[in-house]
Amino acid sequence: MADALVYRAEGEAVVHGGDLYGFTVTEWRLPATYPPFAAVLFVPATWIPVPAMKAAFVAGNVLLLAHLVVLSARLAGRTARAPQVCAATALALWLEPVFQTVLFGQINLALACLVLWDLTRPPGARARGLALGVAAGIKLTPAVFVVHLLLTGRRREAATATAGFATTLAVGAVLLPAASADFWTGGLFETGRVGKVWIVDNQSLPGLIARAAGDQAPGAAWALPVAVVAVAGLWSAARATRERHGILLAAGTALLVSPISWSHHWVWCVPLIAVLLAEGRVPLAALTAAVFTARTMWLLPHEGDLDLRLAWWQQPLASPYPLLALALLIRTVVGSPDTSADRATGSPYRASPSRRPDGATVGDRSDQGRGAEGGAWLRSRSGSRPRP
Repeated sequence: MADALVYRAEGEAVVHGGDLYGFTVTEWRLPATYPPFAAVLFVPATWIPVPAMKAAFVAGNVLLLAHLVVLSARLAGRTARAPQVCAATALALWLEPVFQTVLFGQINLALACLVLWDLTRPPGARARGLALGVAAGIKLTPAVFVVHLLLTGRRREAATATAGFATTLAVGAVLLPAASADFWTGGLFETGRVGKVWIVDNQSLPGLIARAAGDQAPGAAWALPVAVVAVAGLWSAARATRERHGILLAAGTALLVSPISWSHHWVWCVPLIAVLLAEGRVPLAALTAAVFTARTMWLLPHEGDLDLRLAWWQQPLASPYPLLALALLIRTVVGSPDTSADRATGSPYRASPSRRPDGATVGDRSDQGRGAEGGAWLRSRSGSRPRP
């Protein structure tokens, strides 16, 4: 559980006044890469022995997975009963991103739950957006959902999220002024601290491009595709007529355009599969589950720089997650039921929507008004934890 050990070391740096961004831990020399506010939250990890901490991370992540299943059902407009939650949780543990999150002691499930809980609350709920802002203060990538809120005209929620994020910055600055200055003026831009972009562990669009080009630093070769995907993804999320589609498109866009999206960052596959099943798209849901269970990237040679010397037929196996996300995004952009016919007909686009007491449909854009680095550092060859 290498990442959990890094979190513990971050908490110890806070407690003992150490250099938060100057240490490395474990035999793979892993550094801290999250904002200072996250380190403050990791202090409780120092209160118990390491074996107990590891057990707590495992148990906590399983409980968080169960909660994510419940939230995913809510996003899909369904209510999950206890037996269904237990069964779905047991099955979801086989999904590679989920399994890796539990194995490494990561916090991806916690962040996904924070974001999804906040975004699936009823319109007008008190402080809606605050949890999203806090999630962005722990790990920056959830900030893309603030952009999504702005693009869909929900300025009040975006302002609340921004205020929550600003609060995390203030807490970090007050408690860890030196570390805050270090991170926000330098560490934030040091992608190399997080890991190497080109290895198969990285399931982002830049990683896909680097491996396809056979170049550790493709430079501008990835800039234009990433910019196009970012614009197309956020535009599609903003124009989606169903809020659940907008949320999933925003999450997928964030994972695609991030310089590094480790395979375990893709825990958003859980709500994606739930939505597909709820909408009756069983074959696509089965395909999605198969992609996130197959672990094809780990079946390829990936020692040393072999990631950069893959045959053409190995490239899809090395980048299954971004390819699936790109396919779903392209399907949306060129015209899916959600963005064309559904908009024209006003179809609810799901079998049995849940409704609030006032009769409004939970999860629709009409319901909500118009107007988801990393602690898993590289399994690289120069001192990072080993690959699966």
